[in-house]
Amino acid sequence: MLSIQRTLRHLMATRWQLRRAFPQASLDAIEQEIRTCEAMHTGEIRFAIEEALSGLPLYANQSARERAIDVFSHLRIWDTEHRNGVLIYLLFADRSVEIVADRGVHAKTGAPEWERICRKMESAFRAKQYEQGALDGIREVNRLLKQHFPANGADSNELPDKVVILDSSVDRYSASISD
Repeated sequence: MLSIQRTLRHLMATRWQLRRAFPQASLDAIEQEIRTCEAMHTGEIRFAIEEALSGLPLYANQSARERAIDVFSHLRIWDTEHRNGVLIYLLFADRSVEIVADRGVHAKTGAPEWERICRKMESAFRAKQYEQGALDGIREVNRLLKQHFPANGADSNELPDKVVILDSSVDRYSASISD
């Protein structure tokens, strides 16, 4: 059932609010943390933020989880040699975080670990600690990847480290917030 409150929250979300929560300096810090963490393991981490849902996804009341799976596929996070890509997805209007891990990672960690990390990040976001919540979440994912996919010296960076800002208003994917 389509929630009027959720619909209004998504319709009222603005790019300005997102930029205020995640200024360029925060996006740069997140990207640097991903780069630093990926040097410790063979896994790949992507961080994507979507301001709000619009159009069909909003009308269909698409959940953050369903949207995260769509984004995981669109960004081709599954396209890593060891099936060890992880997406951290934030649906900003809902302050909802979802982690989608490729089957190689998920088989070794399981859903409870991802849920714990998501709830911890959401708690930080509710407290308006956006950069710290994102960095802590990335570090938690890093801990799991380091445990199950330690660096072997021959790792290549298979996926970009840059934060992806999704522009759902035109249903296109953008690699930067400055579009």
